[in-house]
Amino acid sequence: MRRRAISISITAALLVFLAVAVAERENKTASLGAFWSSAKEEGSATVQEEEERHLDGGFSTLEGMLQWSIGHSDPKKLKEAALDIDRLSAEELKQRQMEIKELMEKLKMPSDAELMKISINDLNNLSLSLDDRRRALQELLILVEPIDNANELHKLGGLTAVIKDLNNSNTEIRTISAWILGKASQNNPFVQNQILELGTLAKLMEMAHSECVEEATKALYAISALIRNNLEGQQLFYKEAGDLMLQTILSNSSIDIRLHRKSIFLLADLVECQLQSGSDVELPFFSNHILLKSVVDLMASADLDLQEKALYAVKRLLMLRSTDALVLKEICELDLALGRMKQQLQQLTLDDNFKEFAVDTENLRKEVELIFLGKLEKAKQAST
Repeated sequence: MRRRAISISITAALLVFLAVAVAERENKTASLGAFWSSAKEEGSATVQEEEERHLDGGFSTLEGMLQWSIGHSDPKKLKEAALDIDRLSAEELKQRQMEIKELMEKLKMPSDAELMKISINDLNNLSLSLDDRRRALQELLILVEPIDNANELHKLGGLTAVIKDLNNSNTEIRTISAWILGKASQNNPFVQNQILELGTLAKLMEMAHSECVEEATKALYAISALIRNNLEGQQLFYKEAGDLMLQTILSNSSIDIRLHRKSIFLLADLVECQLQSGSDVELPFFSNHILLKSVVDLMASADLDLQEKALYAVKRLLMLRSTDALVLKEICELDLALGRMKQQLQQLTLDDNFKEFAVDTENLRKEVELIFLGKLEKAKQAST
């Protein structure tokens, strides 16, 4: 009997502290808006807390909240609270427990799936204001990042709603919609195939030519995520003249550098897939003189990141059997481009801020040069 009384007293004390702790938690988060379960506070959650929050977006049980309260409690204050609770009658204690349960229900957060449903329902509301539509899309952008959520998006009607907004008259709405599709399909064959089956690729490729740089960039991001390591997606990409799209962007020296970065990354990825396929038939696109010249020219870009991406793309292109080293020398002047890059990297090595980058890039440059010279020698021997 004494043990049961102690247990009730401790439990009651926890409830009192929990009421205070939860109230403080409510006050601190009230001004921050809804707290989504996909978000994490760095260094603040234990494994058990994370598991409990994952169940439904908040504390799944009273026990879970009690454990949370213990982890955030002051032992001295908790002991004092226990002494105060000892003076409560059984009826008063029961009333206090009911108050805590009501508070729990009040603070219980919806799950990711429930939040996704709310956003999707908003998108399907034809009378929704532009600001609310933007908000709903921005919420989905965060919610689809976990792969489990992305896999549920189509089942909840989210893909259809988002794809519909690719045709919205507002540029920002179209941009965020493309961004969501890219994020949901990244390294996710299941979602990639769902989006491809809905016939979305052609629209994204159209958006990649947008005069709005942000829209074009996010469309390219979505295209890259959609067809990466996806053979059917790549075949559809070429069918929709994706090779011409890349060539047009890469050969345009006045285009925004972000589009160059996205395009050169996509090109290198496509070449990598060609190499991994082991097919004897290589696309003539990769041997196009205009394309090759454009990629080599980007090695002289003022943007160091783009330089490195272009150098890597050249390396992958050189590894294709169909790539003509003589064309790279005589038309693209790859030997001169490699020489200029070497001089630039030597200068960057003297700057501590760029030394590590310069050393890594020089190692890559040497690899490219070695492959190029070897291939060039074979081409010369074959011509004699």
